Amino acid sequence: MRLANTHAAVTGGNSGIGLAIARAFRDEGAKVAILGRDPETLQAAGVDLGPGTVATRGDVASLEDLERFYSEIESAFGGLDVLVANAGVYGPAALDETTPEFFDHMSAVNFRGAFFTVQRALPLLRDGASVILVTSTINESGVPGLAVYAATKAAVRSLARGLAAELQPRGIRVNALSPGIIDTPIFDRLGMTAGQVEELKRGLEAQVPLGRLGTPDEIARAAVFLASDDSSYITGSELPVSGGLGQL
Repeated sequence: MRLANTHAAVTGGNSGIGLAIARAFRDEGAKVAILGRDPETLQAAGVDLGPGTVATRGDVASLEDLERFYSEIESAFGGLDVLVANAGVYGPAALDETTPEFFDHMSAVNFRGAFFTVQRALPLLRDGASVILVTSTINESGVPGLAVYAATKAAVRSLARGLAAELQPRGIRVNALSPGIIDTPIFDRLGMTAGQVEELKRGLEAQVPLGRLGTPDEIARAAVFLASDDSSYITGSELPVSGGLGQL
């Protein structure tokens, strides 16, 4: 029980990687709070995670939603030992088709959202806490159509360094967790047929040195490592969990 008697918050904790991380934290003994935009998946996740879970509907792009989330956490937990800024949006757009609205939305959720997720949590973060920012291996790659998405994730990687330096006097560690291609419900939201999605997955698998897509549980196990004292001498770092993608 590496997280026994701790309190953790996970944004985007209602599905996919975020929910897997919240479950893993719960299984390691933590009380968990999650923030999510979809009311149906949020309710289901709250039931899944069990009694004592704080499940708040909200968007990290909204400061009001973040403040309400942390107010509920303060009432339930008093403070936080672990914070995971996981909420994010994904979307392709070619350079000549990228609109200001698309650019601003991606930036507001992925970059601005991550920054203010940490900033607004500062009064609740206990000395010695662990902060995990979820990036992506694509932040070091050049992929046509994904320039904006990759840039927002590169910005989050940079945040991990800057925030780690700033919070070091309080013993708060800040690290980036960088998933590769993970088999999550995001594939079901691409507007493709089941056959097209399967074909896409097979093509992506061929790019991964280990020859398969990752699972949310594999990312969650890495998050437990960064959240716990097992990583007590690690801060400002990025941990790739990508099956070798971007590394080999």
